[in-house]
Amino acid sequence: FPYTVYGGTHEFLKEFAIHWGIEIDFIDGAGKHGPEAYRAAFRQNTKVVYCETPANPTCRITDLKGVAKAVDDFYGNRESNPDRPWIMVDGTFATPYHQRSLDIPGVDVSIQSCTKYLGGHSDILAGSVSSKSPQFLHGLAKVQKLVTAPLNPMDSYLLMRGIRTLDVRMQRHGENAFRVARMLEEHPLIASVYYPGLESHPDNTGGDSCLVAGAFRSGRDHPEDAEHMKQTYGGMIAFIVAGEGDVALERAKRVCEGLKVVNLAVSLGSVESLVEHPASMTHAMIPREDRLAGGLDDGLIRISVGIERGCDLVADLKNSLDRVMESEKNAGGGDTGERVYASKAF
Repeated sequence: FPYTVYGGTHEFLKEFAIHWGIEIDFIDGAGKHGPEAYRAAFRQNTKVVYCETPANPTCRITDLKGVAKAVDDFYGNRESNPDRPWIMVDGTFATPYHQRSLDIPGVDVSIQSCTKYLGGHSDILAGSVSSKSPQFLHGLAKVQKLVTAPLNPMDSYLLMRGIRTLDVRMQRHGENAFRVARMLEEHPLIASVYYPGLESHPDNTGGDSCLVAGAFRSGRDHPEDAEHMKQTYGGMIAFIVAGEGDVALERAKRVCEGLKVVNLAVSLGSVESLVEHPASMTHAMIPREDRLAGGLDDGLIRISVGIERGCDLVADLKNSLDRVMESEKNAGGGDTGERVYASKAF
């Protein structure tokens, strides 16, 4: 499992799985070196190789083709070795609009939190697990039968309603997120921004091997679709507030609490914009050393950019950041503040 995995997944592994005798290794699976990190953790008794891409909340990309090749090289493919580990991919941040994991040879299972973008309106709790493997689907059906996990009729209807507008919503999410990300990248209170659409994103390297290009298809099923379907990169942004330790942590909290248009909440993927501070909210249950190992800094903020007017979202975030800067200067920390903010200017 990657360090930067959904907080609920990490909590399930730590609070339940390990008590059932399941052995778990956490690795840094992001970027071009990710497959090597997975390969180093393989064991003869490995049953699952789990990926989350783009990662929550850092928005880093996993090289799924590279991971699948690493599994094939070590264990053989599914045809030659039916007992090889299942490669599972949580693609909630990208959605099928951008990324179809099962189209990648070697990937066995695709997971979506339908509570998020697929539902899209913050009014259901749902999830989906898809696979092309009859063997896996047979086992999954047994779990649904015995644990009584099927979705109820009303939530099923609401999920279908949300999927009907996924295409147009994802376009607007991506357009708004790009505007917000560019503002954040220029703001003096921000140390770094992780958004796949920015050239500064560590996985946006350009060229045929660019992981970002492979992860964001923008709804294009055919080459000619590029003429009328704009390239976008999703609605999720992670950014790190300047400072270290508790200083950054408290600054990040104040930035989140100072927003007026963007809502402070732990969910994502809805029509309304939502912001959260992982270190004190979604990933608070993860030990600090594990958080930092996965790139989850104390000052990291995650924003799910909605479909409101883009200019309103940019202004709201900028105003909150500016107010935090101004309050620190007025409190007598002018010299310190100037040193912190000197790295960037408008």
